[in-house]
Amino acid sequence: MSETKQKQISSEPVIHLPHAPSLHVDIKGAVWITPDGEIEHINHKTAARRVQDSPPLICNAPAAAALMKIGRFVAYDVLELFAFTYPAQFVLPTALGLANFLQLDCPKTRESYSSNLLTISNKLLFEIYNKQLLEKHYNSHITLTARAMGNGGKGWLWALPILKTLNFPENEIKIPVLGQKALDIWSKLPEFSEKPPEKLPIKHQTVKPEEAKERLGSLLENGNKPSETRQQQTDYASGITHTFWPPFQQGDPHTVLAEAGTGVGKTLGYLAPATVWAEKNQAPVWISTFTRNLQNQIDDELTRLYPDPDVKAEKVVIRKGRENYLCLLNLEEASGSIGLVDYHTAVGLGLMARWAGATRDGDMVGGDMPGWLIPLATRKASMGLADRRGECIHNACSHYHRCFIERSFRKAKRADIVIANHALVMINTALNTLSDDVAIAAEDELFDTDTVPATPSRFIFDEGHHLFDAADSAFSSHLTGIETAELRQWLIGMDGTRKRRARGLQKRLEGLYETDPVIMKAVDDIMRQAVKLPKSGWQTRLKDNNPEGAFEQFLSLVRQQVFARSTDTDSPYSIECYPDNPIDGLLDAAKALDTILSDMQSPINRLLNHFNKKLVDEADEMDSDIRRRIESVSRGLARRAALTVSAWRSMLKSLDSDTPPEFVDWFMVDRIESREMDVGYYRHTIDPTKPFMEALKDTAHGVAITSATLRDQIVNDTAEEDWQKAERLTGTVHLPTPAYRVSVPSPFNYAEQTRVIIINDVPKTNTAAVAGAYRALFEASGGGALGIFTAIQRLKAVHEKIVTPLASKDIPLYAQHMDGIDASTLVDLFRADEHSCLLGTDALRDGVDVPGNSLRLMVMDRVPWPRPHILHVARREAFGGRSYDEEQTRRTMKQAFGRLIRKKDDIGVFVLLDSGCPSRFLTAFPAETPVLKVSLGEACNIIADFLK
Repeated sequence: MSETKQKQISSEPVIHLPHAPSLHVDIKGAVWITPDGEIEHINHKTAARRVQDSPPLICNAPAAAALMKIGRFVAYDVLELFAFTYPAQFVLPTALGLANFLQLDCPKTRESYSSNLLTISNKLLFEIYNKQLLEKHYNSHITLTARAMGNGGKGWLWALPILKTLNFPENEIKIPVLGQKALDIWSKLPEFSEKPPEKLPIKHQTVKPEEAKERLGSLLENGNKPSETRQQQTDYASGITHTFWPPFQQGDPHTVLAEAGTGVGKTLGYLAPATVWAEKNQAPVWISTFTRNLQNQIDDELTRLYPDPDVKAEKVVIRKGRENYLCLLNLEEASGSIGLVDYHTAVGLGLMARWAGATRDGDMVGGDMPGWLIPLATRKASMGLADRRGECIHNACSHYHRCFIERSFRKAKRADIVIANHALVMINTALNTLSDDVAIAAEDELFDTDTVPATPSRFIFDEGHHLFDAADSAFSSHLTGIETAELRQWLIGMDGTRKRRARGLQKRLEGLYETDPVIMKAVDDIMRQAVKLPKSGWQTRLKDNNPEGAFEQFLSLVRQQVFARSTDTDSPYSIECYPDNPIDGLLDAAKALDTILSDMQSPINRLLNHFNKKLVDEADEMDSDIRRRIESVSRGLARRAALTVSAWRSMLKSLDSDTPPEFVDWFMVDRIESREMDVGYYRHTIDPTKPFMEALKDTAHGVAITSATLRDQIVNDTAEEDWQKAERLTGTVHLPTPAYRVSVPSPFNYAEQTRVIIINDVPKTNTAAVAGAYRALFEASGGGALGIFTAIQRLKAVHEKIVTPLASKDIPLYAQHMDGIDASTLVDLFRADEHSCLLGTDALRDGVDVPGNSLRLMVMDRVPWPRPHILHVARREAFGGRSYDEEQTRRTMKQAFGRLIRKKDDIGVFVLLDSGCPSRFLTAFPAETPVLKVSLGEACNIIADFLK
């Protein structure tokens, strides 16, 4: 680097701010400040027209566009500038959030929200200048990325202010740079080294209750907020130690069912014995959760034990499916077209490159990628860069030794604590149930036999009440348009001429395919059948009643039967029917389809057997890279093809006979808000926990299942009956030895801290009346309210009616499906403002953790009865009829109520707008909680008085 250029980036910066109007948009309208400082209050329509003519300085343009009800527009978005400057760091995506992060004076009025944007921009550009100095070279990643995003002055608006602030030569700013060179972060990431396989003996040292108590005390003392030891938490941790007893009999793991009331502190309670066992036995404990919020919470709590980030990175790993991680090869290939794609996608690619260089683990779902970055960068340039269609070519990829996914796999094998999710554990457990001829090939990277322990032996399932639903997803089969089209893409590759790295089976086997006649013959035979799977455009052809080929003919007849027999075809939701007494032609179509699948299944199994034999016979001389390629292809082929095709064939054979008693079958047209998404033939296990436990017990030595809502406690039940329901819910009823039971009550004083109100004068079917009730209740609490709906349509209708009136009272209202903001960011915005309110569906009911005054009122629009679809009806008949419906409903209400009180000094009110709530449902709430049945007016007075 020349001396002149060194001086250019080491002198005091001159910040080059854009000469642009500033804009703040909210539900009331917009505040527009001209570059000369003139302030105008305008409506959304006027603002929408102006932003097309004069790109403004704004914060979070996608959210503003949603409020103005227009598409994306070009702007100087300070949130984009923040993501560029501070990649992989969280901030509330508002001017207030940015000001807090940057330690600037916080805006307090609508006008100051606009005027503060220049101050924020100035600080961010100054930080970019300082970061450039730290990178110590002229063409740093900051400069190259900004140049690529700027596209020679034709692209990202912030590129010019950034480059000018960095004293970049003006004559070079308009010289284009190659995207793959400019955004190249992949070659700068550290490589992981391959470690030789180990075969270590598995230890079986126990964890004594006093050891768990000592570790719990240590955890409570450490961290930013030391906590006091509570007897309930100590009792809970002691109970969990039974999970870590050594096995006494094969196929009979030590199992603990632990119900811990809200506030017990179960996370630290089970981490205490888990971390002790992992250290003593040099083996990992897998902690599985349902929500990403809890994954992050567990990860945060482990900082108490591992305060050094480097030590923690080795000891703790968060594991998810590969579709959650950034694929570096996808990023590299997309970067090559940055100068050719639309403005917002090009900006997104640059922001993703910046994030990739700073991320802890490449996790785009719940990791260090802020939720607001996805709409900001566009889904195409963010989640679209993940491996979502089985595109991975594993060690044939040039980025294999830097791959975030591969790194996560390897770290998980040597970590003490692996934080996974139910879906990942279920899928891998399901794969272990394959028949012997494909079992070796089916092993996923989660359960890799090259390292010890060969499989995880200790599992803790938090949010255990979700195990049934997670197992339901894993142990089911769907013969649908989407599933068959995706299988075609995985086997053949992308149809048409579009450039995309969706490689087929032949591409994955390059170098092996041409030299091995057995592989060549098997692959050719598979391809001859794979071309008969539905290709792109199948949805349109089905709607037009113009199917092509046997698969589409079968799906078309399924669709015809659903529409013929459904009584609710005008509904915006999915419609379904039983497969009994199929319409004319359907059985013949099923037989034709089965023939094709049989002709596909035979070469698939032949290829898997050949690979297995090859791995054994040539183990000594086979190159390690070749071995990994064969193993990778075998895993995918077994999981995506062999198991799937076998299940489809079994389903087709049932159409002209009885469905096996353990299953329920149905046909469905899948619709989202009236839009037809898929059509097909579905099979689910009536009790999916049975195959899950059958598979898990073969590998697990100890299992703990914990939740605040395991038991369904009703007045007429005995304690034994309550536990039996928990055992059925979790599947432990299928284990040889009954689970050890732990029950620890909540430490909260619900009689003093809460009220439950059932409103008796609001007709739940009258949308206007329900909306009026929500408005009155939210105003009575002064915000801090979460409204939960059982249907999206009702949520939208209520939001439309109350958002403006609440805004006039300075109560911001956020909502799922309305604001163009992801759920996690909505919760963050809600948590940060004690006067805001939030509307959502079941995702917020289960995933919200908002301690303190930000959540002081929860309102449910009606009793959450389960929807009586075909699958539910079958389970209802198997598990007790109406009592099964009531059990599910109480558990849902109990979960919702549990969101309200999170700390010992919280207070809150739970409101149900359903006068028809049966009294037997009130056992969903703690026994000491006062329950009041009053009018809406009385409820508002009670809330206002109680929350003072």
